[in-house]
Amino acid sequence: MATHADPDFPCSLQIDVPFPTARLASIAIKAITVDKELSPLVRRDFSTVDTAFASGAAGGVDDDDDVTGQNVMRVFYKATTNRMLRVSVNSFMDSLSLILEVMERLDADVLESRPIEPQAGPFR
Repeated sequence: MATHADPDFPCSLQIDVPFPTARLASIAIKAITVDKELSPLVRRDFSTVDTAFASGAAGGVDDDDDVTGQNVMRVFYKATTNRMLRVSVNSFMDSLSLILEVMERLDADVLESRPIEPQAGPFR
């Protein structure tokens, strides 16, 4: 949960998602930010942070993130109610799941970082 209280947006959540490389974290942010938050009752901010500082200060998305090692995508949500926070985070998780599946199937960095296990489904 957040440390700063906003009376207009009292409900908040910080989510840190680690990626194998900073490039993949940056790609995920760019893919998710295409879809703007629909409700004015919810605000979200994206950044990348170094794995070593994932529990500390946030960094910005940079073209040279691979050099700085910022491979953790940080998402900070603020909402007017817990219900609005839950709905927005659920939507984010659905989008993130799709992005991770596409990365796993199509991106060379992900393929090199861990072995692919056979999965049931339409893509084989």
